[in-house]
Amino acid sequence: MISKTTMAPMIEPATPSTIVPGTPVRHAGRQCLARPPAVPHLVPAMPTRSYVLVINGQKVRQPVFVIGAPHSGADLIARALNCGGGFHFTTSKPSVASVVYAFARTPSIQLGRGEAAASVLRDAFAQAWRVTAEACRMCTAQCQHARNGPGTCVDEREITRYGDATPALMYCAEALVEAFPDAKIVQIIRDGRDVVAAMLSDPAELAWFRKGIANVDTEFPSPFFGTETEEDRDGWARLSPAGKCAMRWRGAVHKMARLRNSMSAEQLTTFRFEQVVAQPAVARAALSQFVDAEVGQFELPRAGDTTTWRRLLSPAQLAEVQRVAGPQLGRVGYGT
Repeated sequence: MISKTTMAPMIEPATPSTIVPGTPVRHAGRQCLARPPAVPHLVPAMPTRSYVLVINGQKVRQPVFVIGAPHSGADLIARALNCGGGFHFTTSKPSVASVVYAFARTPSIQLGRGEAAASVLRDAFAQAWRVTAEACRMCTAQCQHARNGPGTCVDEREITRYGDATPALMYCAEALVEAFPDAKIVQIIRDGRDVVAAMLSDPAELAWFRKGIANVDTEFPSPFFGTETEEDRDGWARLSPAGKCAMRWRGAVHKMARLRNSMSAEQLTTFRFEQVVAQPAVARAALSQFVDAEVGQFELPRAGDTTTWRRLLSPAQLAEVQRVAGPQLGRVGYGT
């Protein structure tokens, strides 16, 4: 349920000399009604609308959204948040995923429609965050893993905060902030070479490159596919899957940089996957401080699973990744 309030214009008290419209006055020997004069004491103001989303009988305050390139560790952050006290964290709920991927693949539908996009996202999360047995049966495997068990996600009476880590959420981050002005955004970055190696073994990610699905010709530029210049668009078809994965990672890094430059440190923070794995206690404390809530332990990957590109990428694949995203790898600290 969404409640809406409207702020009325401010009006100062009228002075004693104010002529009240409708009062009989004499003009050229005739009695007539005074015209409404200019009213300088009225302060013109555009009505501003504020929205409060109410889920399970509770107002949604400071929701947390986790964003990042595919296989960058957003699920790691999401599970830690969900294991903290009071969080109801979702991932890839159908109502949200359909909207998020539509916005990601077709960014033009958001242009000039910020308020409409925000409204669509609020409606999507209004469905996704409901706690009912029926709603929880529709959870994806990702969501069930994030909430750490079967059945209903949590006792709705224990919920104090909401959040989501649906992949591709970053591509509608601006609309998220318009929908939830007090939202907290957590973004995580990982070595692009490891991201490419993981994407190449993920059929769901490779499916985006199929003919008829990759709409790089009709949607340009495309942050989702990473095509930013005409050279990118024209060369897309000639790239191997490794090159296309590298371009997606590069586009995600550029998107996260723009978000970092446009949002305050109180609203957005960035974690590095490798540092979370190497120093989980430090990362946990920083995350807890940022979201102002208790955070659970990080469910760390097995030793040897954090840096896999040396083992999984062929020399030809690595060369193409370097050609496509080499400057960005070096710029964010992954140049060696």
